[in-house]
Amino acid sequence: MRILVIDAQGGGIGRQLVAAIKEQIPGAMVTAVGTNSAATAAMLKAGADRAATGENAVIVNSRKADAVVGPIGIVIADALLGEITPAMAVAVAQCSAKRVLIPVSHCDNIVVGVGETNYGRLIQEAVDELRKGIDRTC
Repeated sequence: MRILVIDAQGGGIGRQLVAAIKEQIPGAMVTAVGTNSAATAAMLKAGADRAATGENAVIVNSRKADAVVGPIGIVIADALLGEITPAMAVAVAQCSAKRVLIPVSHCDNIVVGVGETNYGRLIQEAVDELRKGIDRTC
């Protein structure tokens, strides 16, 4: 399974995702793409198999992935303090991969029902979804 992890800002959610995926899904090929070098470095340090930074990396790697995982802002143009460009959001939203999105309420995007979120629990739920496989149909 080719899993693309996308994150921005400091890469904290992406770092946790990469570490959990590498630990719990043996054989998964994890590509980490950060919107900035700090996010990319954090995910690479967590064990990503390969990594890249920036808009074009998101666009290209979204086409190659079986699953894309990251904070919900990766499908919202101008989210994550403006780090998600419209082209990035479109690439992720329109790719053929299954998207597993972590609900995060900040930067003017409020996800109702999230409240005080336990990110550890959400990361585990995301990994559980990935482990179920990508063969489910809509």
